[in-house]
Parts: sequence; C-alpha cells; structure tokens
Amino acid sequence: MAHANQSQEATTYFNLHTVGIGYLNRVREVQVRRGQPFMACDIAALHGASDAVEYTRFDCKVAGGEAERLIRLYMDAVNAEKKVLLSFRIGDLWIDPFLYEKGDKQGQPGASLKGRLLFIDWIKVNGTFEYKAPARQEATAPAESAPNSEPSPPSADTEAEETENPTEARVEPETPPTPRTARREATRTVQSA
Repeated sequence: MAHANQSQEATTYFNLHTVGIGYLNRVREVQVRRGQPFMACDIAALHGASDAVEYTRFDCKVAGGEAERLIRLYMDAVNAEKKVLLSFRIGDLWIDPFLYEKGDKQGQPGASLKGRLLFIDWIKVNGTFEYKAPARQEATAPAESAPNSEPSPPSADTEAEETENPTEARVEPETPPTPRTARREATRTVQSA
C-alpha cells in the first residue's frame, strides 16, 4: 500500500537559474546530423564594479520560444556589429572542458560555460530600448485556490529529526514548477520518505 502512495506523489524539482545583463554575440543556427537545428548565441555577461566591468561568457542554446523569436529578430543587429545589450535568464549551466587547437594557447586546457537561454526581459540596441517583456501575471496563491492545501504543522518527531540531522534539512519550493519548466530543468529530485 505504501508503494502505491509513493508512485502517486508528484515529483518536485529544483531549478538553478543565472540572471544577469550582457551583450549578445555569435548568434547562429546550429545544424545537427540527427534532429532539428537550433539557435545558439554567446552572451558576454557583465559583473563587477561599473567603472571596471568584467565579462563572463556563456555559450547558450536558445530554449525559450519567445527568446528564440527575439534572438532571430536581433540577429541582423548583432551581425551589423551593433551593441545589443539584454537582460537574460539562463538555466541548466554546465562546464564543457576542451583543449585549445590554435593560437597562443594551443594544447592548453580550457573550459566553456554552457546553458540554455530561457528568457529575455529587455533588449537595448546601441543604448536605445527596443524590447521589454510584458509583465507576468502572478498565479493566485495556493491557499486561495485550495483552502485545505496548507501543510500540517511539523510533528515533534520531525523537529527532533531535523535538529539531529541538520544537513538533511527539508527544502520545499515556494511555487510548484509548471510542466514546461519541470521538463528539463531538473537538478535534483525530492522523494518523500
């Protein structure tokens, strides 16, 4: 009976997103032998003091539908060497190690930060605002939609377990992921005991 209850529970995912501002570069459509071609781009993300800006480069596969439309729309501006600055959200970051094949660093190891470009909040071209994403409507709070959905207070046994095992703290997301975001942004699955 306990096994049947476990299989009916919904799996919860934790998303890891990187949010920032950066310059759009190297917009391209990648052809693959098997499967559909996809859009890719580089983002030179800004960080550090405004008078001594540093850059971190992200090599991104464009994953969001609206993000892909916008990248295609501003591809010509990037190719014309205009400064396309955008506010972005990247998910599923990973490191891709490689060896340099040419230049001064030939034979030396290097690494590339890769991820999926999920969302673009705004775009500026040569300092002029060109695009601003519409405001997202927040979903109603779960307590309003289902009055009996509030979690029960933790029992004394649960509190005792948490103080004995502080590294195994229970973490619950504030809002459940939508099926669209839960699909490929899983970094860790939480299973109920």
